[in-house]
Amino acid sequence: MRGSKSKPRASENGNCEAADWELRPGGMLVQKREDEFDSAVPLIKIKVYHDSYQHDVTVPAQSTFGELKRVLGQVTGLAPEEQRLLFRGKEKDDHEYLHMAGVKDMSKVVLLEDPASRERKIEQMQRNQGIAKACEAVAGVRDEVDKLIEKVNALESSVRRGTKVADQEFVVLTELLMRQLLKLDSIEAEDEARVQRRTEVRRIQHYVELLDALKVAARNPNPLSNNSSNGSTVTTQWQTFDSGYWKL
Repeated sequence: MRGSKSKPRASENGNCEAADWELRPGGMLVQKREDEFDSAVPLIKIKVYHDSYQHDVTVPAQSTFGELKRVLGQVTGLAPEEQRLLFRGKEKDDHEYLHMAGVKDMSKVVLLEDPASRERKIEQMQRNQGIAKACEAVAGVRDEVDKLIEKVNALESSVRRGTKVADQEFVVLTELLMRQLLKLDSIEAEDEARVQRRTEVRRIQHYVELLDALKVAARNPNPLSNNSSNGSTVTTQWQTFDSGYWKL
């Protein structure tokens, strides 16, 4: 069976030329060798029109339309179940034979993509676009959180050195982190975007809890590293939301 001229192959001299394909009995699709053109099975060339494209394929004259679909699947990328073949204005069933329907050498056949299949592809494309948009929104929040984390780390260093830090600094940073949680909760996410959102929620929770612990430690004049024996612990309570947990 011979595919469209758009499928090149390398010849012995290194040049590219159109690949020839043959549909063997049983539906097997193989590349035809030069010495196989004179086959005992009569072959016909069919002109298949698909949207703005034309594909010339060669198949055994007694093939079925279902077998022709398998050939076209190699050329167009459409699975057989996604194809509708029309000959002389009428759609043909897979079990119908080409020669019985009147298909001859150089006959014209129209290929249409099944509407339901096209609709599914459009829906999947829109879904993928939504996921990509959500991932981009989560990435924007991540960048903002990275900046806030730098400030949290700076406060932690000050507390560990025993430097006095006002409670307001912890309150402000906590408020800013909680705002990022609100942004995450407003993002409609699926699949990979949902995973990324959940990961970012947990990261923010970690630093909110760290700020709570640092605020307690800052009220003690001793460095944080010496506070392990004072028995002070901070447990942050969270309320479950769609994107994860919020601080109560």
